[in-house]
Amino acid sequence: MTPVFISISLLICSNVFMTFAWYAHLKELNHKHWLLAALLSWGLAFFEYLFQVPANRIGHTALNVGQLKIMQEAIALSVFVPFSLYYLKEPISRDYLWAGMCLIGAIYFMFRSRWA
Repeated sequence: MTPVFISISLLICSNVFMTFAWYAHLKELNHKHWLLAALLSWGLAFFEYLFQVPANRIGHTALNVGQLKIMQEAIALSVFVPFSLYYLKEPISRDYLWAGMCLIGAIYFMFRSRWA
């Protein structure tokens, strides 16, 4: 497996934990004290970092930091949209499409020298 593929796989895992850490408490702990939600979120964030740190270290052997960041943002949106729809039951809007299109543009500009 290439470093880029390994990095993408680890970042997907990282972003699943990140999304739950950042947003699941809105559904599951919304009637509990915010400090409890923060502590549980920090616990989930620990697992996020167990995937994120090696993802960036491995990815940095083949990509620059800007490429890693844009790749992470694209993955984050790809994880967040289904989470928002299916877990939080939030309505989807056209704004998700526009945000995705902006990220596609960002991906193009960050990776165009690699594809040239």
